[in-house]
Formats: sequence, C-alpha cells, structure tokens
Amino acid sequence: MSTQAIAAVASDLVAGLLGAGFNGAVRLPGEPEYDEQRRSVIPSVDSRPLVVAEAYGRTDVQAAVRTAREYGVPIAVQATGHGTRVPADGGILLKTTQMTGVLVDPERRIAKVAPGARWGAVLDAARQFGLAPLSGSHRDVGVTGYTLGGGVGWLARKYGFAADSVIRAEVVTADGRTVTASAEQHPDLFWAIRGGTGNFGIVTSLEFRLYPVREVHAGIVYYGIDRAAAILRRYRDWTATIPNELSTAVVLTRVPGTEQRAVAIKVLYAGPAELAEHLLKPLFEVAGPRLAGELQTIEYADAAMGGTPARHLDFLDTLTDEVIDVVTELEDAMVEIRHWGGAMAHPGPGAGPIGHREASYSVIIDREVVGLPTSGRTFVNFLGDPGCADTAYDAADLERLRAVKRAYDPTNFFHLNANIKP
Repeated sequence: MSTQAIAAVASDLVAGLLGAGFNGAVRLPGEPEYDEQRRSVIPSVDSRPLVVAEAYGRTDVQAAVRTAREYGVPIAVQATGHGTRVPADGGILLKTTQMTGVLVDPERRIAKVAPGARWGAVLDAARQFGLAPLSGSHRDVGVTGYTLGGGVGWLARKYGFAADSVIRAEVVTADGRTVTASAEQHPDLFWAIRGGTGNFGIVTSLEFRLYPVREVHAGIVYYGIDRAAAILRRYRDWTATIPNELSTAVVLTRVPGTEQRAVAIKVLYAGPAELAEHLLKPLFEVAGPRLAGELQTIEYADAAMGGTPARHLDFLDTLTDEVIDVVTELEDAMVEIRHWGGAMAHPGPGAGPIGHREASYSVIIDREVVGLPTSGRTFVNFLGDPGCADTAYDAADLERLRAVKRAYDPTNFFHLNANIKP
C-alpha cells in the first residue's frame, strides 16, 4: 500500500472513531507523540499502527472496537507496554494508559482498578489500610495485563495467583458490548479471563481481593558463584520443608554495579524476621561468605524484588542434577530458578485456566540455551513467543478456552496477543 493510500485509510479511521463517539486523542504517523505512544517496553516489538487512539473511558474502548470492526482492521490494546508481544501493524493501537483509577474498599478488602493502573498505585492505596495486592515484581507493571495472564508475585505461595483473587471484571466484547463477568454473570467468560489473557475482550474495570499484609522480611543477598551448585542442591531439598509464607528464588547473576559473577538469593517472608532467619539458616549455611545485600523488615509496598528477562522459561517438577550442572556452566547468562507451589498449586473451586499449577520450580534464562532439558511448559506472563500460547495450558483447559473463544470471539477479532484460536 502506498504512503498516500495508508494516509487515506488512516484518515478514514479517524473519522470513524470520532463518528463512533471516541473522545480521546488520536495520533497519526508523522504527528507529535505517535512514535512515543506506539512504543512497547520490549525493544523487539516495533508497532506501526495506522492510528494510536488514547482511550479516556469505557465508551472510548467501545468506540474503538466498533470502528475496527466496521473498517476491517486489527486492534491491539496496550496500557503500559509490558505485555505487548505482537506488533499492532496496519490497524488501531488502543492505549488505555490514561485510564488509571484505583479505588480501595478496606472493609471488604477489595480493590477496583481501571485498565491503565500500575501496581505502584494499588500498593500505595492499599498500604494505608494494612492491606496488600498480589502484585508483580515491579511497581510500574500494569495491573490488568499481569492479572489476566495469571500473575505470579511474591505473595503467590501464600495467597495464590493474582488471577485467582479476581472477583469481577467489566469487559468490552468483540461486538462492542459491555458485559460484567463474575461467578454469577457470564461465568464462562469469568473463568476464561482469569488466565486466558485478553483473548476474549478488553477489560475496562477489574476488581480483586486484597490481603492483610503490611510488613515482610525481604531482600536479595549475594554469594560467590563458586557455591552455585552447592546452593542449588541444598535449595532443592530445603524448599520441600518451608512454609507457604516464604517465597524464594536463586539467581545466577552479577553483584550490582560490578562484573563479578555471583549467586543471588531472593527472599520474601510474610512474617517476623526472627522466624525468617531461622527458616533460611540451612540454605545460607552452604552459601559461604556474603558478598553484598541484606534482608530487612520493610513494608510490602516497598519490597522491590525485580525479575529476569524470560528469553527461556520452563517448568520443573524437580530440580535435577542435570539441570543444575547445565545452568551453573553458563558463564554469560542470567538464570533465575524460582520456587512455586503452595497456594498456587491448590486453588479454590472454579479457579481460572492457569496452566501447570503442579510445577515445583520455574527456570528463566535471559537467552536461549542449548542442551538444557525442557518440559515444554510455559507461562503466559513470561511467554517470549506469542505463537506458543497453547503450551501455557493443559489440554482440558485449552479445549475449554477455545470453546469460550468461539462463544465470545468466533472470528478471532482479538488476535494481536498470546492468541488462543477459536
């Protein structure tokens, strides 16, 4: 398509959006802020949409959906850009970044958020009541995308996945309607969105439970890389003995601000420091002298645990000697082995389609690795290749997800995502 033809189609889309009642800003290629607004947090995603439409409310979302359908162009949704995996080329990139409302009901221990809200805002709103959400590793991660993909945070072993705490969602469907999804209303849709990501509609409001957590004992401590294999072997045995209040990961990385390779042990314990130190003693005793870092008792909202870019992710039922041998020989990679289980593996009735709950560990590596044994299981939030979404679910859940997709989006209108085909 020529430049003139593209400009003509873009102009028609703008007219369509305005005619449908879109009230937000609309950016065209070549205009100020177009390049800024189309950008993803992931550098490899270079979207070239015909228009970038910034929604200010639910009616704007409905207008964008109806316009995309009318003109036969694709639509992609982006709040913070953390979950953007597929370029939104040749269509509408709908931004919900400006929709940032957060309301906390301390009596019911419920938060209600708009789709552009980030975890930092929820953490700050909840902390004044001694409450905490099941947030991610960074304050600037978007709440909705993280939660719809399952959402594994540092309270997950105690309270489960973030998606398991969702109680209600307002969803704009592929035909432009707005429906409420809950255990009582559209229960099939409610089940699907709690782990099935944005395949079934655009969530414009999300309600979820908060938990009575004010302080935690947490931090990251660093030890010599020569102790990596010994630490991981002890970690394998030790994790079978710890309570659900304790979440940990072992990371092969570098001491911050240096090139020195080290083993980092990440810790978050939802309880008193004295008990945390007692529980951690068997792990720390094989680690040798501490190089850097400390654990401290802090408010949960201030616990910055960080993460590892997931170029490779796999789930393990056990941490074998073979896996330990392979990862400890990687001299230039960041490797994070995280302990799962606890409440994640034992959800209540009606829980959403979060796959592979039975796994004991995840292995995340910041590059592809040859020779590492894999199970072929993935997790949507960490999925590098959106074409592999099927590997994030077990067979029964995948079949049910496809049935819900056929019911709510039979033409696969919402496909610029970790796509589940009808």
